[in-house]
Amino acid sequence: MMEEQDNRSWNPYLAGALSGLVIIFSVALGGKYLGASTTFVRTAGMVEKLLAPERVSRLEYFLKEPPQIDWQWMFVVGIFLGSWLAARTGGEFRWQALPAMWESRFGPSRLKRALAGFSGGAIAMFGARLADG
Repeated sequence: MMEEQDNRSWNPYLAGALSGLVIIFSVALGGKYLGASTTFVRTAGMVEKLLAPERVSRLEYFLKEPPQIDWQWMFVVGIFLGSWLAARTGGEFRWQALPAMWESRFGPSRLKRALAGFSGGAIAMFGARLADG
């Protein structure tokens, strides 16, 4: 039996349509496609630049794309802020380490769940970098 949707929840069709409009305007106005694959590498570069600036200045990757806060970095910040805002306004926000589905799938071991999550993220990031973003 399907659960009835809370009246305060965001309509998924409306949210999808709005996301599509953001993509269209991003390309039309800024010439930028939405993506985040280099954001985490650049963030690591910004942190490393604080600790060892001479090393960062010699890395080939950062010579062509210096580690800085740019539109893509702000896009990732916007994802976190937007998802928080949507959860708060939809009455769905709650502090939760992991969804119940993860515990039922991987068991009570935190290490096993963490390894599964990290491995999946590493594979997705490797694929994104392999495809050049």
